[in-house]
Amino acid sequence: MSSSAPAQPADVQTVSALSPLRFPVFRAILLASSVSNLGGLIQSVGASWMMLSIAQSADMVALVQASMTLPFMLLSLLAGAVADSFDRRTIMLGAQVFMLIVSIILSVCAWSGLITSWLLLLFTFLIGCGTAFNAPAWQASVGDMVPRAHLPSAVALNGMSFNIARTVGPAIGGVIVAAAGAAAAFAVNTASYFGLIFVLARWRPAREARLLPPESLGIAIMAGVRYVSQSPTILRVLVRGVVFGWGASAVNALMPLLAKHRIDGGPLVYGLLLGAFGVGAVAGAISISRIRGVLSTEACVRSACVAFALAAAIAGISSYLGLTMLALLLAGAAWVITLATFNVAVQMSAPRWIVARALSIYQMTAFGGMAAGAWMWGVIAEHQGVDMALLLAAGLLLVCAALGRWLPLSQTEELNLDPLRQWSEPQTAVPVEPRTGPVVVIIEYRIRESDMIEFLAAMADRRRIRRRDGAQSWTLLRDLGDPEVWIERYKTPTWLDLLRHNSRLTREDANIPERLRALHCGPEPPVVRRMIERQTGSLPVGHASSSHDLAEPMTDPSRSS
Repeated sequence: MSSSAPAQPADVQTVSALSPLRFPVFRAILLASSVSNLGGLIQSVGASWMMLSIAQSADMVALVQASMTLPFMLLSLLAGAVADSFDRRTIMLGAQVFMLIVSIILSVCAWSGLITSWLLLLFTFLIGCGTAFNAPAWQASVGDMVPRAHLPSAVALNGMSFNIARTVGPAIGGVIVAAAGAAAAFAVNTASYFGLIFVLARWRPAREARLLPPESLGIAIMAGVRYVSQSPTILRVLVRGVVFGWGASAVNALMPLLAKHRIDGGPLVYGLLLGAFGVGAVAGAISISRIRGVLSTEACVRSACVAFALAAAIAGISSYLGLTMLALLLAGAAWVITLATFNVAVQMSAPRWIVARALSIYQMTAFGGMAAGAWMWGVIAEHQGVDMALLLAAGLLLVCAALGRWLPLSQTEELNLDPLRQWSEPQTAVPVEPRTGPVVVIIEYRIRESDMIEFLAAMADRRRIRRRDGAQSWTLLRDLGDPEVWIERYKTPTWLDLLRHNSRLTREDANIPERLRALHCGPEPPVVRRMIERQTGSLPVGHASSSHDLAEPMTDPSRSS
């Protein structure tokens, strides 16, 4: 099985909720993932109910949910850097094999009667670790499997596949737990990994040739943090995501307690509640393309947050199974619409070279909020009751909706984040190696007094893009003797870092250098000088005792920045 995303641009008119299923690789992996998700939901029912039977404590039950989401907060940065630096198929395959091994051990321990509450949390945490490494690689790969126009629908289908499993998985899990015990649920989850492992083992994705060597993991992680910190569009998603995750986690974390204490039910009732949530999520995933066609990204998220708040409040005060299930239908739809919208906003705001890291940072914040919220709501439920915990969670979801007034989400569908590819490595009079550095770049402009305000505005964007893509010590200088002369100066640690920096410019960024060239009033294009910092005690290249650092300045006759 080999494939890559089609080269031809997709006809927007052909995009629908199910249109990504036209692409064979996406379809095969999605189907296998759905089976694996089904097993995971069955395992989740078994773990939550086993914890309820051995711990008899609301906060310990809530910690089952927290133990599965905490790894996203702890490992997402590393997982994203790994997914951007290495073969994503191999990472996904390794994560699935790891989770298979952990599930086998969990099943054996459960059948043997060796499970304690803390051992159960350890196993669910380890499975969460595997999921944390799998998620950025899988989600970043979706953009390589389908054209950009189909990406929102593909992301929604990912959510729908999980929530289809959520629809039937909990009910099946409840039957399995009631009939054969939690250990049987763990065994079913173990079997569910084999299909996805088989599909991934057969997949042979097209690999894009790397023009530059990969960064070390530490540098790659810092590059991801730096990129996101200099991307206002992504930062707004992160803030909204952590608040939403904190509030929304209450429903999932406290659902076993709703089933047992508010409705006086058992495993089957718990499965029905989870199933209702899943049906709502499937409905939300199917309708998201239509909703996004009517509402803006911000209006979509605000509406979903308000709907989720209403559902949480109803679930908190209702003691009737039917009413609670209707509330959870609404909550499920709002859940998948909000998370899918956040995910699409991040994916469409980050170029391919950094997308897994951007997604992992988003997941770290969102699932960090969920993990902290699951624990907090469990503590509140233990001392104040389930109803009070869900009412407070509803209030927090309303806060998330209100934040849209100050931190609105942007429309990202029209962004063109393909590499600009207008810059090539310049020839230098002084020989350089990849490790040569630090490299200082100086660009000289001549700007009329009447254009100064527009120039400074363009330079504000230039500074953000330079720093986002790896430049250090960026400064803007004005000549005191000639007020028309302005100097842009920045540095990179090495020559290789300079090459990486300039290769990261996207087509969306291209208007900034175009604006600056239009404002430049000199007879020649802006002069670009590239220089190597050097200590006075070192010797030039070619000398018998030479350091790799160079002293001589390098001026590029091409004058390209």
